[in-house]
Amino acid sequence: MLTETKKEFIEFMMGADVLRFGEFKTKSGRLSPYFVNTGNYRTGGQSSALGGFYAKLVKETCSDRFDAMFGPAYKGIPLATSTAGALARDYGIDKPFFFNRKEAKDHGEGGSLVGYQPKDGDRIIIIEDVITAGTAVRETVPVLQAAADVQVQDMFISVNRCEVGQNPGKTAVMEVKEQFGIDVHAIVDVTDIKEYLIQAGGYEDVLRLMESYMQQYCVL
Repeated sequence: MLTETKKEFIEFMMGADVLRFGEFKTKSGRLSPYFVNTGNYRTGGQSSALGGFYAKLVKETCSDRFDAMFGPAYKGIPLATSTAGALARDYGIDKPFFFNRKEAKDHGEGGSLVGYQPKDGDRIIIIEDVITAGTAVRETVPVLQAAADVQVQDMFISVNRCEVGQNPGKTAVMEVKEQFGIDVHAIVDVTDIKEYLIQAGGYEDVLRLMESYMQQYCVL
């Protein structure tokens, strides 16, 4: 269902040139008629608003029942940072955040994690941008498990593309749940974007390409 919040978020992404339409090669190698590039957020106002959307979803999903949030390098870093700020600002939920380096630092304090250092028993939530094939999640979970005996039960993303993962008939989100026990929560999914474009009008060519792509790759 296309709620007002979802509509606002889609318009926010389009206004920031984060949600784009054309032909794009995804991490999974598929040629997609739409693409979500959170690297295009570039102003303080956008970061503040983006954090607000994520924080609202986190608050509605798990409130303050977690110990820290993790943003996988690189795009997850500003996402976790802005979400942490918005949770404190909007809901009084002041939680630590941390992220990883792509390469471990061999001087100073060393290590591959920056910010909060997780402890055994911590409940960690992951803040990411998009799930297509689930590749990034499979890279992220071992990083967290190597740091401490943590629990990762929830992950928050901007867009669920609802695409098949490594197994026919299962989306990457379903596979992440089965493999790691992580529930993935998206601010919007591909059906919300499609419904928005239908209501907005003038996107007939894009919708035709999206329909074809979704029939081939999506599990709805």
